[in-house]
Amino acid sequence: MSVDLGICIAVFAGLFFMAVAAGISGTSISASHGRRELTNRRIVVLGLFTSFSGVCLMALGAWLAQEDSRYDVWEILGILLLTLAGAGLLAAGLVPLPPWLVEIIGPYAERLPPPARLVVRDLGRRRAGAALAVPLAMTATAFGLALTVVAVGLAAQNRAEYRPSARPGTLLVRAGSAAEAATVRATIARELPGVPIAQRETVADSSRLFGVEAADVEASEKAFYGEAIGDENLLRYLTGDRSTPYDEGTAVVVTSADVKVDSVTLTYEIDKDDENTKTIPAIVAKPSDPHMETIFLPSTIVRELGYQLRPIELIVDPTLYRVTAEDQRRLDDRLDDAVAEIYVERGFEAPLGWLPVAAAAFLIAVFCALTSGFGPDANTRQARVMRRAGDDFRWFCASRAGLSALCATVLGAVVGCPAGMFLLWPLTISGSWEEPVRPPFETPWPAITAVVVGLPLLAAAVAAIFAREHPHVLGPRPLTTAGR
Repeated sequence: MSVDLGICIAVFAGLFFMAVAAGISGTSISASHGRRELTNRRIVVLGLFTSFSGVCLMALGAWLAQEDSRYDVWEILGILLLTLAGAGLLAAGLVPLPPWLVEIIGPYAERLPPPARLVVRDLGRRRAGAALAVPLAMTATAFGLALTVVAVGLAAQNRAEYRPSARPGTLLVRAGSAAEAATVRATIARELPGVPIAQRETVADSSRLFGVEAADVEASEKAFYGEAIGDENLLRYLTGDRSTPYDEGTAVVVTSADVKVDSVTLTYEIDKDDENTKTIPAIVAKPSDPHMETIFLPSTIVRELGYQLRPIELIVDPTLYRVTAEDQRRLDDRLDDAVAEIYVERGFEAPLGWLPVAAAAFLIAVFCALTSGFGPDANTRQARVMRRAGDDFRWFCASRAGLSALCATVLGAVVGCPAGMFLLWPLTISGSWEEPVRPPFETPWPAITAVVVGLPLLAAAVAAIFAREHPHVLGPRPLTTAGR
C-alpha cells in the first residue's frame, strides 16, 4: 500500500500528543516535589509494565501485517491503530523513569567534578520540573526518530516498487490529440533547436482489433510497450544505436534474448468482427535498456492496413540530448498542463518532505531540555557555589542541559526506534490483489546515533552560550528600634 507522507505525519502526530498527555499526567503523579521525598516506585513499576504491554501490542500489529495477502480498509486501519496504541503505551510507560533515574544517580554523582555534581543535585532538588521537561523532550525525540525510521523504510519499499517510464534522462511529452501533438512538437523544436524528436503513435480507434506477435519471443512484463509504432527516431531510441537498420516495410523485434526472427504476424480487422492476419519480414535488434524490449512497427505498415494513427508520445532521446531542469522548466512555462504532460525520467527520488518535520521535532526536544533550568531562582545558588569553587558558571549550565537532553534522547530512542520499526509493517501492507514488495527495511542507525549524541551536545552548547547568572536579591531589612 502506498502511504502518503501526510498520513504518516498525522499518524505520528497522534502518537506524539498521546504520549505528551500521558507524560504530563504521569509526571504529576510520579515525581516527588520535596528534595528528600522518594519517587513513587509503584508508578515506576506500573510504567515499565505499561511499556512492556505496548511492545507486545506493536509486535502483534506487525505480526498481523506480515501476511502477503490482500487487506481491506478496515483491517488495515485496525492493525495500524493497534500498533499505534502500542507505541503510545510504550512512550507513556517510560515517562516516570526520569525522576527515578535522577534519584538513582544522585549518590554516584559525589565523585564527579563540581559542575556535574551540582547538576545532579540541582535536578534532584527541582525534580518535578525536570521530570516534566525531560519527558516532553523524550516524546519529541521519539516522534522525530520514529518518523525517520518510517520515512527511510517507506523509501526502500517505494524504490523496490518503482517502475520507470522511460530510459534515464528521457523527455516524454504526452499529448491528447494530433493537433495538440503538432503544437507540442513545434514548441519542443523552438525550445530545443536541432534536437531530434521521436514520435510514438497508436491506433486512433481503440475499438478496432490490432496486435503483433513474434514466434518464440515472449513479451517481458517489465517492458514499457507491447508494440511500438513510430518513425525512425523511435527505433533509434529503443535500441540506443544510430546504426540500427530501418526499413519502412520491415518490423524490428527489440529483445535481449538470443533468438532468430525472420517475420512477425499482424492481427487486424478491416470491418468489425472481421479478423485477419498478415506476415511481414522482421529483424532482431538489442534494446538499449531491458525495459525497452518490444516489437517496433514503422507507421507506414500500420497505415497500409487501413488504420489511422495518432501521436501518443513525443520523445527526446537522452543519447542525443540530456534535458536539464532548466529545459524542463521552460517547456512547462510554454505548454499548458491541459495540452501536454511533461515528464523527465530521472529515476527514483526519495521524498524529503519529512525532513523539516523531523528537524522541528528535534529542535523542540532541545528546547524542552533547556527548560529544565528555567527560572530566575534556578541559577542563583548555583552561581555562588561555582564562583567559590573557581569554576566557570557556563560549564554548570551546559552540563545541566546536556544531561537532561541525554536522558531524553536515550529514552526517546528506546521509544522511537521500535515504534518506527513495528509501524512499518502496517504502513506497507497491500490493499490490492498484488503481493506487496517486502525489501529489507534498513534502520538508519548512523542517523539515530547522530541524533542521540548530537542533541545533548547542541543543548549543552546553547545553554553555555545563553548562560546568565541571576543575582540574589535580599529582601527588605526589618526596622529596629535603633533604626527608628
